[in-house]
Amino acid sequence: MDKSKRFFLKSKRSFRRRLPPIQSGDRIDYRNMSLISRFISEQGKILSRRVNRLTLKQQRLITIAIKQARILSLLPFLNNEKQFERGASTVRTIGLRTRNK
Repeated sequence: MDKSKRFFLKSKRSFRRRLPPIQSGDRIDYRNMSLISRFISEQGKILSRRVNRLTLKQQRLITIAIKQARILSLLPFLNNEKQFERGASTVRTIGLRTRNK
């Protein structure tokens, strides 16, 4: 075989096809927390379509479901481990005067 024709041959490597993350039986709904939680990062952000391997229509439906779940308090808006607490010695400013509480 000529060296010039070798480059145009397809490689015989087999690619493993990944399964879609949402099967046809799964219903995209704000109440389906097991499905929704797969598409949220540890910080509580919605993962991108490229990372999720979703179609455009599926990504839109997932985004709407996540936002509805957040509004209904099923999901947190932020998933921070650090909780900010106000101490007893917080200084408040009222106008030009400062007052210790």
